[in-house]
Amino acid sequence: MSSNAPSDTRTVHPRTRPRIAALTISLAVAGVLAGNIPAAQAATAQPRPTHHAGGLQCRGKGVDPTAKIRYRTETLIKAPLSTIWKLQTDVEGWPAWQKPVTGMKRLDRGPLRKNSQFRWTTPVPATPVSPPTTLVITSTVRQLEHHKCVRWTGPAIGEGLRIDRGVHVWTFTPVRGGVLVRTEETHAGDQIETNVPLATDFLGKGLEAWLHDLKTTAEAHTGDHRRDHR
Repeated sequence: MSSNAPSDTRTVHPRTRPRIAALTISLAVAGVLAGNIPAAQAATAQPRPTHHAGGLQCRGKGVDPTAKIRYRTETLIKAPLSTIWKLQTDVEGWPAWQKPVTGMKRLDRGPLRKNSQFRWTTPVPATPVSPPTTLVITSTVRQLEHHKCVRWTGPAIGEGLRIDRGVHVWTFTPVRGGVLVRTEETHAGDQIETNVPLATDFLGKGLEAWLHDLKTTAEAHTGDHRRDHR
């Protein structure tokens, strides 16, 4: 756990400590549901602010307004919208630029669209209180507007970790100097809500890492393209 994580002054019964420890370590890997931050980095990454006002929407639908775990962030990417959109919606290509995404399978064919489904995986390392396992995430696209937004939902299940319902919204807005990419996600479920501040902290780290890698990859592709046309 990061030394900067929100403190909790409640007394924890000794019998519950192994379970909370397992959940804490698993949540570091759960950042992959939202992004791609390795567990080792999650332990030292600094927490970032959460933004709740004016939830993001795609075709009138947003994240779960009742969810206790919620995070929103954004970044400016200096790359063409078409490049960013292709990277984000070509989900089968995620493992090439998101290292913790170790498996990806489209459950249908063609361009990503409403009702498209994909199943992806990330390993969870062994801990002193839990065996190694794999987090399996099944995502269903609920709304999509080409070059503007996408919203998907789905559970993430692994031994020692279960997120009953994740809702993730992305929006893409051309602005001067590039594209403003915004993202917001909520998690819900009895287990994931055991420690809301901690779960929110790791969700935020995952989203920040995902945005960072999307930005880095898109801008690198843009630079390569410009050099090829000189």
